[in-house]
Amino acid sequence: MTIDADARTLPGERVARYDLLGRRDTDYYAVFADIPDADRAVWDRAKAFADEVGTRMQGEWDAATYPVELVQRMGELELYTDGIEHPDLPHTSPLAAGLVNMEISRHDGSLATALAVQGGLALRTLALFGSTEQQQRWLRPLADGTTLGAFALTEPDHGSDSVSLETTATWVPSTGSGTGGWSLSGTKKWIGNGASGGITFVWARVANDGGDDHGAVRCFLVEQDTPGYVGTVITGKVSLRGIHQAHIAMDDVRLSADAVLPGSHTFKDASRVLYATRSGVAWSALGHATACYEIARTYATERMQFGKPLAAFQMVQERLAQMLDELTAMQLYCRRLADLETSGGLRPTQASLAKYHNTRAARRVAAIARDLLGGNGILLENGVMQHMADIEAIHTYEGTESVQALLLGRDITGMSAFT
Repeated sequence: MTIDADARTLPGERVARYDLLGRRDTDYYAVFADIPDADRAVWDRAKAFADEVGTRMQGEWDAATYPVELVQRMGELELYTDGIEHPDLPHTSPLAAGLVNMEISRHDGSLATALAVQGGLALRTLALFGSTEQQQRWLRPLADGTTLGAFALTEPDHGSDSVSLETTATWVPSTGSGTGGWSLSGTKKWIGNGASGGITFVWARVANDGGDDHGAVRCFLVEQDTPGYVGTVITGKVSLRGIHQAHIAMDDVRLSADAVLPGSHTFKDASRVLYATRSGVAWSALGHATACYEIARTYATERMQFGKPLAAFQMVQERLAQMLDELTAMQLYCRRLADLETSGGLRPTQASLAKYHNTRAARRVAAIARDLLGGNGILLENGVMQHMADIEAIHTYEGTESVQALLLGRDITGMSAFT
């Protein structure tokens, strides 16, 4: 399936008009009423897909199974380019990428995380730092979902302080006429797609290369069937159950000299990828909160108690107003975030503030929705508990609440409180 890189619409695709009246109760300030047609086409495509698979994903979430074919389907729909600008990829604007993230999250957090891993992390890493040869081989397979990609930074003992990663890359000189290669050893944890049979972008510290890179953090492209690479699916999760995340053990994983991504040189390069995906998390939180609000509002207007709808009670209306207040602020954060990124003026700490605010707000919205549904709120079929659990994961990943607060504190005071 091909896409027009300028119009961002698929062949024969029609753009639906924005239903301002129908969305009034969710988009109260009409924040998304003036979306350009090209961006709306991408949004509508994501919405149609999410509407189609949302019910199925509840079953996948319940069974903790990973529907890889749906991940590949998102690639066929050209949903993975995530605002990445590269001549070999169809361009999706930051606004369209955000709306896609929001819409997928509104239906299922596991697929939204797959979207973030495949596009926001793996594809972006390759587009930013990969060699021409690496990009020629892997960009399209990642973009169209035929190859699953993983981004391996977090380690069992290094989450928020991932800058202290212990995975090593050791240069192994050739014993003959060759050029030598690399040996990777270490462990990674919570790696989406890390045991899915594709490729993994492993961030490691150079232990000995005979040059100036000793101690530098660089990124390596590892095919998951390479000897010494063992990815094991993490079980027992109560959040994001519909995507498999892996514990990865690497023991003398031998790689060719050209496995290193030449554009990666320091930990700041890994941070550059994470800064971009924090914007996506803010949009994802908005999607989860939107779903919780919609579920609660519908339930309150239809559920009869004491002879009248729940929505007719003052306390219920006040809680719905609280949710709408949170939701509208989240929408405004996201829309401004996209505008700043489009203009090239987005600073990393602005993305941090949006993630900090929106994941906190999403937790509050989900808690109110859960309360409004009473006992029915714990049923998977009603959706709120699934969103509530999945919000807990996005609240933590791509930088915890505390890390975002410290990044913001350093920016506004000029003083670091990390140590």
